[in-house]
Amino acid sequence: MTISVLDEGTTIPDEFAVLGLPRPLVTGLARQGITAPFPIQRAAIPDILAGLDVLGRGRTGSGKTLAFGLPTLARIAGEKSAPKRPRALVLVPTRELAMQVAATIEPLGRGLSLRTRTVVGGMPMGRQIEDLRRGVDVVVATPGRLTDLIEQGACALDDVEITVLDEADHMCDLGFLPVVSALLARTPADGQRLLFSATLDGDVDKLVQRFLTDPVVHSLDPATSPVDTMEHHLIQVQRDDKVDVTAEIANRAGRTILFVRTQHGVDRVVKQLARAGVSAGGLHGGKRQNQRTRILDGFRQGKIGVLVCTDVAARGIHVDDVSLVLHVDPPADHKSYLHRGGRTARAGERGVVLTLVLPSERRSTESLTRKAGVAASRHRVEPGDPVLAEIAGARRPSGEAVPVWEPEARPQPRAGRDDRPRDDNHRGRRRFGDRPRAGDRPGEGDGRHRWQEQGERPPRAGWAGDGRGESRGGRGAGPRRGRAGGQAGYGAGEGGRGRRFTGR
Repeated sequence: MTISVLDEGTTIPDEFAVLGLPRPLVTGLARQGITAPFPIQRAAIPDILAGLDVLGRGRTGSGKTLAFGLPTLARIAGEKSAPKRPRALVLVPTRELAMQVAATIEPLGRGLSLRTRTVVGGMPMGRQIEDLRRGVDVVVATPGRLTDLIEQGACALDDVEITVLDEADHMCDLGFLPVVSALLARTPADGQRLLFSATLDGDVDKLVQRFLTDPVVHSLDPATSPVDTMEHHLIQVQRDDKVDVTAEIANRAGRTILFVRTQHGVDRVVKQLARAGVSAGGLHGGKRQNQRTRILDGFRQGKIGVLVCTDVAARGIHVDDVSLVLHVDPPADHKSYLHRGGRTARAGERGVVLTLVLPSERRSTESLTRKAGVAASRHRVEPGDPVLAEIAGARRPSGEAVPVWEPEARPQPRAGRDDRPRDDNHRGRRRFGDRPRAGDRPGEGDGRHRWQEQGERPPRAGWAGDGRGESRGGRGAGPRRGRAGGQAGYGAGEGGRGRRFTGR
């Protein structure tokens, strides 16, 4: 075996094995075509394997996920986790990022007989509770949903040996600092803590001071570090021309991501592009999780070439070959600019970042790019300007409206003889004069009236009397505040079937 110090990107035979990773992980990486570590991985993996707390900073696309994921799997391998007690925890700010991290770690963990599961909002809580009950080794979670499951007794962090905070700065920006602090306080005080992010400032310092013990710092890039293989352009447009210029850029060849400020803005831009003849998918937090997953899969599989999304999605999109990022609305700050732009030019590839700037936004946007350390060229354009074709490959769209793109729904299994839907939620049709059955009387939701009337504790996790429950469904008009057996919730009428649930 030849070992030598080479430049980034040069393949070194079995270099992951040289770092101390077990053979199953090295083999799993080789199957994916990964044979040489990135600098952040080469620097951090030995220290994590040694059990040290690590504070890692690397720019977006630098390989942070494998930097903490590989040694975490190696350290907890060889033992089986108890039910509801994971031994490794990865906290992330968004659902998309959680799914991306889990998709990276899970196939590698299988080689070590380790189970990895996501615990995030917007997905069935019952399935997550059942997975935890069966035993999960690595939990990749968003703070809100994990807190809900802990409060319901479905998960405990007493056995967690390694805790990872990924994109810690973004979690703090979203206001998760108190929740994250409370979760870290539930883990063993002598456990190993790893914190990885593209930037390390602000409230992140509070987490470091409180929870990390003599951390080894690996900072391969400045906190505001642009990517060398990325071109930056500021495109000044008049307000009346902005829609047309956006459509021309979106009509280019190649994968393109457009960022706007709000959920409503995403829906508006998608409709504007469809009217111009450009098919695009819209991604934001107002959509159901299964919709977001199918939209992102459609973009990844090439069914659509344009994705329009909000800042929240910027931290969770990892799609190869995104060649251009367009800020339809300038970002709020320089960190958001870098994270948005980080969807392109990943892992050494080249990419282009364009920002549309109205005359009133010119001064603030130029200040933002200076803080980001970006030297952006400036252009003043109109629709059809040759400069757009030169720097972005823009093309004038057909102008023939196309339907707004929606992902295909997954096919549902065909109902069998005993599975055919019946009226009244499988209870059969009531005839005049029939005596009301359990669940049909006011306040008797889903047959649970016995414990409600007697004020007993609900029979299963997820039905809580902490006043946070919410009742939905039923017949009648108008919301009402209802109490049954000391439990508070919101109902939807007098005669409805009220189902109380907790969680986010």
